Amino acid sequence: MLRTVLAEYGDDDVVIGMSTTFNRDLELESIDLVTLAGLLEEHYGRRVNLAEFLAGMEFDEIIELTVGRLVEYVVWSLKTTQAG
Repeated sequence: MLRTVLAEYGDDDVVIGMSTTFNRDLELESIDLVTLAGLLEEHYGRRVNLAEFLAGMEFDEIIELTVGRLVEYVVWSLKTTQAG
């Protein structure tokens, strides 16, 4: 999904790891996170709500958001909704 967003900029060959930041490393903007949120919802349904996740963060946390932290959130969301 992240590759889909990056492909719009021609950056689909960039190396992405768990410590990669969306802002500093990938230079994604808020509209890109909206696109990613839509892709996540399309794939996982309402079980993964990126907008809600980001709404619970301070601005600095969003700026420093890493791929790993998002992955942890997705895994947590899927486990939580599966158990419930």
